[in-house]
Amino acid sequence: MLEKKFGDRDGWERIQRKETAKMVKEDDHGFSGHVTLLQALQVTEPLVFTYRGKDVKVLDDGYVWVQHFPDDKRFSLTTMFDDQGEVVQWYVDVCRQNATENGRPYMEDLFLDIIILPDGEVIQADTKDLEEALEKGVIGEDLYSTAWKELDRLYAAVENGEFELLKVAKAHYQELMEKLKTQ
Repeated sequence: MLEKKFGDRDGWERIQRKETAKMVKEDDHGFSGHVTLLQALQVTEPLVFTYRGKDVKVLDDGYVWVQHFPDDKRFSLTTMFDDQGEVVQWYVDVCRQNATENGRPYMEDLFLDIIILPDGEVIQADTKDLEEALEKGVIGEDLYSTAWKELDRLYAAVENGEFELLKVAKAHYQELMEKLKTQ
């Protein structure tokens, strides 16, 4: 069974206090689907990843994650903003599907990821997780093949500057932050 990852991150113990907002977009700069915002007001400890010797803090007090769940696509995009509203990274999850459950958008994770840093560096991640899922029978050859094809397609789009959702993320961040103020 594939893991469902919800945009509101309910149950994540690292986040002590948060605010959330969501919206549905239809054909907004080529995007249709659900968008969620999670603002971490208080965390137990910052979350830092090291990519090729470079530390990148992706979660701390005041950080915001905006997640896009596009309709009928096999990926989800999470844009991570620092407490000043600057992008610290984009994180593309390859997934089986995006859907909602009780009004909560989620994606079914297919393990492969692409990390894009603001300096333009692009990193593929979690290939070992996909291999392990196939070996353990969590996924079959069909989903294994689908995951690799989607990763290759997305990676090429990022490398060629054709992954348009990266350009829309900041506008959706601003729109959802305004929505938080009026809730």
